[in-house]
Formats: sequence, structure tokens, C-alpha cells
Amino acid sequence: MNNNVFRNLSYGVYVVACECGGKYTGCTVNSIMQITSSPAIIALSVNHDNYTNECIEKVKKFSVSILSEDSNPLSIGTFGFRSGRNCNKFDIIPYNIIDVLPVINDACAYLIAEVADKIETPTHTVFIANVTNGDILNDKKPMTYSYYHNVIKGKSPKTAPTYIQE
Repeated sequence: MNNNVFRNLSYGVYVVACECGGKYTGCTVNSIMQITSSPAIIALSVNHDNYTNECIEKVKKFSVSILSEDSNPLSIGTFGFRSGRNCNKFDIIPYNIIDVLPVINDACAYLIAEVADKIETPTHTVFIANVTNGDILNDKKPMTYSYYHNVIKGKSPKTAPTYIQE
């Protein structure tokens, strides 16, 4: 099978965050999808090894910062290639608090969600969540995963569901 076929699926680039143990943590993800619009339900896939997975499991609530094509690549790298176990990523990236959760400043939109259920796969947890809030922050074009790879020339961390070993 040609695993590159998965790069033809449409993805966005997002920073998912939550509060855990008195501090904020988060990670870059590309696997979020809308399940229904009424009620508003999304699915989020996070690798078992990510600290954010452990925290979402505990607190059952998370924010999604939807990145734009103009978002700072530092945001993607900070949240995608560093662990919240070892550093506070929010010391580096500017953010605002919406419904007690961090939303990074250079997002073009956001969602706030509460976990309703989950599905375990061998490597990832798929959280099914009710969207409780969300808004468009500006008119910038949302970043696609294709844009991230082809224009920004970004790489996928090994914990990404779309990671393909070169």
C-alpha cells in the first residue's frame, strides 16, 4: 500500500489545549473532524504518548485553536515537537483565555469542547466531544495540512497520525 495516499485527505492544523495540574498544556494536531452540527460534536485524535492526551483524559475539556496560513510556524513547532511534561509551551506562545481554556493569539477561529466519549486505537485516543463554544476570530484563511507540508515545508512528529517515515 502507498501510505502517501493519506496525504490526499483534507486536514487542518490545530493547537489543542487544556488545563492540567494547575498549568496549561497542548499539542499540535491535524486530525479533528466535525461529526454533526446539531448537536455540535467533533472527534479529536491524540497519540497515547502525548501529555495532552493524558490531560484531556483527566479534565474532559479542551480548546481547539484553528491555525491560519498566517499563523506563526513557531506555534506549530512549539506545540508539535516539545512535550508539556518538560516545558510550559504557553510561556513561549501568546494566548487568551476563553471559557477557562487557552486559545493562541494567532488562531483564526476556536472551539471549546467537552469530552462525551472516547475510542481507543493501538496508538491514539479518539475523543468524541460536544462543542460548547466557538467563534471566528478573523478573516484569515485556515491552514490545511497540505499547505503546512507544501508551502511551509513542515514535518510531522512521530506521534502524528499522519507521520510517514521518510
